[in-house]
Amino acid sequence: MTPERLADQISFLVEADKLKTIARRTPLSDASRFENSAEHSWHLALAAIVLREYAPADLDLLRVLELVTIHDLVEIDAGDTFAYDVGGQETKAAREHAAADRIFGLLPADGTAYVRRLWEEFEEQETTESRFANALDRLQALLLNSRTSGGSWRAHDVTRAQVLRRMAPVERALPDVWPFVVGVIETFCASGVIRTTE
Repeated sequence: MTPERLADQISFLVEADKLKTIARRTPLSDASRFENSAEHSWHLALAAIVLREYAPADLDLLRVLELVTIHDLVEIDAGDTFAYDVGGQETKAAREHAAADRIFGLLPADGTAYVRRLWEEFEEQETTESRFANALDRLQALLLNSRTSGGSWRAHDVTRAQVLRRMAPVERALPDVWPFVVGVIETFCASGVIRTTE
């Protein structure tokens, strides 16, 4: 360890604290305010621990915890792109890649490479761990929306097809949880919060 290496690591950690300032569109379960991206990441880590039994037996839980901790750090620069914002989704990848270059680049070279690999793994959804982490990412928002009378679904007039597309990673990675997800969606469709027509 060198003083320069530690200084770079400390700079990265201080920069990462800014994730607490990034507001998301999903309300807290008590509907008192919107959650921030750091709170969201913590909630995913907790969900990974609690829902581990629904994942394949060979799942590397530590890897999942790394993925969910890192996955939204790019939002410090890129902002949180709302799941149902079509225009924002079109520019999301470019904004997030530029953010990854800057933020992860604060670390020493080996740390930059390691954290960048974690972020890319989460985005690519090609490993068991990244599929599980992505499923939790989708499930967490559904849980909060379901506890706040529709939350961001109600506020943004989303359709059943949009929500089902967004939740698809849950069906693939957590098939035992999928009936719960469908039940929540159908309940909010029946109440008129989620539109059933395009």
